[in-house]
Amino acid sequence: MENVNLNELRNRAYKTACEHGFHDTELSNEHFICLVISELMEAVETDRRGKQPNVMQFERGISYPMNDFKKVYDYCIKGTVAEELSDAVIRLLDLAGLRNLNLNRFALVNVVSKKKTFTENIYAIVKDIMNYKYSLEEQVNYAITQVFVLADMLGIDLFWYIEQKMRYNELRENKHGKRY
Repeated sequence: MENVNLNELRNRAYKTACEHGFHDTELSNEHFICLVISELMEAVETDRRGKQPNVMQFERGISYPMNDFKKVYDYCIKGTVAEELSDAVIRLLDLAGLRNLNLNRFALVNVVSKKKTFTENIYAIVKDIMNYKYSLEEQVNYAITQVFVLADMLGIDLFWYIEQKMRYNELRENKHGKRY
C-alpha cells in the first residue's frame, strides 16, 4: 500500500461518484457506511458461489480495440470476491472524499487473520468499522487497511482490481442505474 497514494484514489472515486449523481443530496455517514457493509456482504455471497475472475481472458479481451471494456469486465471479473472487495474500498474512498478525510493512517493491529474463515474476517471488518470509539477518519482508514490485508491474504492484487472497477464505474450511467 505504500506505493499508492490513497488520497489520489480518494479524489478520483469521489469525483466519479459526484459525476454520477451519488452526492446530489446530503446523506449521513451511516448511509455510506451501510453501503460499504453491503459490499462486504456481497463479497461473502460471491465467496459462497466460488466464482473466480479470469484476468488473462480479461487482459486479452480488452487488448482488442473492437471489444467493449464493460462487456469484457462483466464477463471476466463481475461477481467475484475481488470485485466486491474493490467496491467496498471504492465506497470508503468516496466517503473519505466527501468528508475530506486524510487517508494516511493505517491500522496498527489487524482484525483479519489467516486463522479465521473468510466470513469471520468480513465480520471482523464490519465490527471494526462500526466501532464508534474511533473517529470517522480512523474508521475509514482502518477499514481500508483491513480489506487490503484480507485481499493480500487471498492473493488478490486489490489495487489492480480497484483500477479496473474505477474505470468501469466511470463508464456507467447515473447512480449506476440505482436509486442511491
